[in-house]
Amino acid sequence: MFEAPEIGIDLGTCNTLIYIMGKGIVLNEPSVVAVERGTKKVIAIGSDAKQMLWKTPANITAIKPMRDGVIADLDLTEKMIRYFIARSMPRSLLKPRMVIGIPSCITEVERRAVEESAYKAGAREVIVIEESLAAAIGADIAIFEPAGHMICDIGGGTTEISVISLGGMVVTNAIRLGGDEFDQSIINHIRSTHNIKIGELTAEQLKMEIGNAAPDKTIEKIEIKGADAITGLPKRLEIDSVEIRESIKDPIIQIIDEIKKTLGETPSELAADVVERGIVMTGGGSLLKGLPKLISKETGVPVFLAENPLDCVALGAGKYLEYSRKFDQAKIRYDPINR
Repeated sequence: MFEAPEIGIDLGTCNTLIYIMGKGIVLNEPSVVAVERGTKKVIAIGSDAKQMLWKTPANITAIKPMRDGVIADLDLTEKMIRYFIARSMPRSLLKPRMVIGIPSCITEVERRAVEESAYKAGAREVIVIEESLAAAIGADIAIFEPAGHMICDIGGGTTEISVISLGGMVVTNAIRLGGDEFDQSIINHIRSTHNIKIGELTAEQLKMEIGNAAPDKTIEKIEIKGADAITGLPKRLEIDSVEIRESIKDPIIQIIDEIKKTLGETPSELAADVVERGIVMTGGGSLLKGLPKLISKETGVPVFLAENPLDCVALGAGKYLEYSRKFDQAKIRYDPINR
């Protein structure tokens, strides 16, 4: 008898990743859908749709159906998941069991929307778990140990900080702020300082190429193109890494404050473990140059970047069922009542 495939999904604001047991990460595509205005007929999904952001003709619009880590458009999210599942497992006749990582800060209504979208997309069973728990499993953290492990997952729309021990979340804090907020801060800064309008793709390029959270020995520069905010005419601008660092300072401070808050709420014994073991960072936002170093300086705690920070949530979601089965077996084996 064939078993239903088990897959893990990181349904992210920026990207959707799919992990299939035994195959690894099989899909990593932008969470973007291009539709025809009025009819909402889907034109493109994923990478092809992302290329249309800010570049579509009047009759086509490119939409991000996920905002701040939650579903903004239920119908388009369902179509996007269905398309990605078909891309990932085109020959499967069995409906998959899906484990989806979600931010802990979402409401019960938003949680049910994720489950509903997954069922409509063809899931046989849907399990939703906190993103930081999935990220910890994906980062190979020994979460079932009787010790405190802190993880900070910075996604596109949310940042989640958790202390995990014995397979459970002891302390969790999350804010609806992530890599997208870095991009928006860059857009706002260039508009207010230089009177030039740029799009999300240009802001993302600046963040990735010369963005940094802490002062660096060398000052990097890059030339960008935009539109004059008054005349609308094309305009060029050379901008350096110091200016980009200043433009994203506010969201970075908010993330650091949330980490400090979580450390302050952690029981003393577990806090001692965190100081010894350090904070593990995952998610695309953690790749911002100098961010782990700055967080370590501000908190006094060692900070480490996970081996595959972009993949951790999808990897952990995919491995969750296997982990939970092992954990249940271990509890039965060592429970004095069952000896």
